[in-house]
Parts: sequence; C-alpha cells; structure tokens
Amino acid sequence: MNIFWFIPTHGDSRYLGTQKGARAASFDYFRQIAVAADTLGYDGVLLPTGRSCEDAWVVASALIGATQRLKFLVAVRPGVASPALAARQASTFDRLSGGRLLINVVTGGAPGELEGDGLFVSHDERYEITDEFLHIWRGQLTASHERKTSDFIGKHLKSTAGRVIYPPVQKPYPPLYFGGSSEAAHVLAGEHIDKYLTWGEPPAAVAEKISDIRSRAAARGREITFGIRLHVIVRETNEEAWAEADRLISHLDDETIARAQANFAKMDSEGQRRMSALHGGRRDKLEVSPNLWAGVGLVRGGAGTALVGDPETVAARINEYAELGIDTFIFSGYPHLEESYRFAELVFPLLPRKTREQIAGTGPLSGPFGELIANEYEPQASQS
Repeated sequence: MNIFWFIPTHGDSRYLGTQKGARAASFDYFRQIAVAADTLGYDGVLLPTGRSCEDAWVVASALIGATQRLKFLVAVRPGVASPALAARQASTFDRLSGGRLLINVVTGGAPGELEGDGLFVSHDERYEITDEFLHIWRGQLTASHERKTSDFIGKHLKSTAGRVIYPPVQKPYPPLYFGGSSEAAHVLAGEHIDKYLTWGEPPAAVAEKISDIRSRAAARGREITFGIRLHVIVRETNEEAWAEADRLISHLDDETIARAQANFAKMDSEGQRRMSALHGGRRDKLEVSPNLWAGVGLVRGGAGTALVGDPETVAARINEYAELGIDTFIFSGYPHLEESYRFAELVFPLLPRKTREQIAGTGPLSGPFGELIANEYEPQASQS
C-alpha cells in the first residue's frame, strides 16, 4: 500500500471558503510539508496544477534537495505544453532526483482556464490531443535509452526525429498517472496509463470504474494499477472527527456554496459532475457512504470527499478500497502540515505497509521517542 500526501501550492487553511485561518502559499511552507512527509514515511506527494497554483514543476524541482526518498507526482498538460519539452523536463527531473518522478497526466479543467492558456478545443478533442501527446512523450523517452529518435504524425500533433539525449533513470519512462471519468478518459487510460486515479466516490462506484478500465487495458495486452485521491479527517474518537468536519465548513455561507457550485457546473468534466452530484450543494446530505463525507466538495473543485472517523474506522475504510484493487492512496487534510503528522501517527500503524524504518532503508530507530520525563531514559539491554 502506497500512501501519498499533498503540497497545497494554492494555499492552505483551517477553514474552507474563508480567509480566516488562511496560510500563504510560500516555499518555506511547502518545504515544511515535504520534509514532514519524507520523514514520516509517506511514499510521495501530489502537486496540483492550474492557474490558481504555483507552478508544479518549479516547486517540485526546488524540493528535490530538501527530501531524500519522497516521490513527486507532477502534472503535464497536453495541449498546453509541448510533448517534446515535457519529455525533456521529465528526464531531467528524474535524473536530478534519482528516479523520484511520477507523471500526472491532466487533460481536463475549466474551459475558461484552458482558453486562457490558449487551448480552444472541445472535450473529446482534448483527449485526442492527449493521446497524440502521450505517443510522442512515451516514444521519445523510450527511444532515449537506445540513443534513438522517434517520429509521430497525428491529427493535432507531430514530431519528426524527436530526441531526448539524456534518458530518465526510470525505464522506459517515469510512470504515468491519470484520472478521468468520461468514456474518452477510460479509452485513454486503457491505451497509455500505468496507474488510474479516481476521486473518492463510494466503493461501489469505484469498483465499476476499476472493472471497466482493467478490461480496457487487458484488451490491449496491458496491465494497469489503481489509486484514489481523498481528504482525511481522523481524530482519536469518531465524535471528535465528525466535530472537526463540521468545524472545517463552519464559516461557509450559502452564497459562497452556490457560487462555487455554479462555477463547477460550467466545467465539462464528467469527474467534477460526479463529485457535485454526491451532495447536490446541500449541507444535510454530506455523508454519501459510511464515513465518506462530501463537505469539502461544497466549495473545492476536484477531489471533494474525505474519510472521517477514528483511526480504526478510517483504516477499515481504506482497506475496503484496497480490497477493490486500489494500491495507492493520495491524501490531504486541513491544514496540511499538522494533518500529515496526525494521519501518520494515528493511521500508519494500522495499515499493511512498510514501517518508517523500512522505507528509510535503516535499522530500528535508536534513542527515545516522545518527551522524556525528568530526563529519564533507560536504554534496553542488548541481546546476545
């Protein structure tokens, strides 16, 4: 089981939909979260993309030297970025980080934002462009290991004698992650993607997605693995956790929710439509499945659900998704620095995964943990 955390490059807060308790999107804060995730034993971090965020590639590159083992899930934007340039960026990052890059293929988004980035095409055309982008991107990086060039001629994109001189550490290229709920997205996943990501829908809906995409990949002679993107609110008791969920949206007013939902409705994303449909903008219908709470999605686009409960309950819900075939969980919590510690301390010991020492590649950690009482510490006697 792989557990990732999140770098909030669009800012952070203790309360959703308000400036109260807000934190600036600063590099010092990003670094604090990245170092915490690396030290605590998270496998990687997701960096979001879009015009509301600091650039994911620049931030992730700056965090390489601050971390030792942490992997970085960084977005490419087909149609906005050149596939050849994206291939060179990926190879350089992978080399400089020692093979710690993962690629998040982001095709969707708000039409207004995409048009601001210069992309004026329909939903399905974006997926056509993404398909051609990935043919070029994969072709050039695969060929780089044999010092060869790659050609591709498509409807929207073409490249002749394309070449990446310095090959990535990971062969044939850093793994491709991708999420999308439309028919076009599922076709693309079956053709190109290494790990399909779903937002946190109820388990039955996730199971349907997994079955469909797995069969599409198998029809092409491919295997694909699966991940899920969720928020998490974990406390020592269920009562405390649900009280924290209520507190998180305690400063939200109906006008703010309505405005956010109206903006989401303008998007042509099937995934966003499914997220919004879980709660319908209503505060009284937020637990959409046992311990799966859709309150975040009242005002946040994209991933809008959280697992809520005590450590044992949250671990049980995680394992339910794992039984469906999910092996990678990308979590976040507000505020992200403190919640990275809380989740690791409360839930990590209950999950089937490597210990912090195994991830770090070290032996058992020596020395005392926690606060010493009156400076007393009695080391254990060695066994011989």
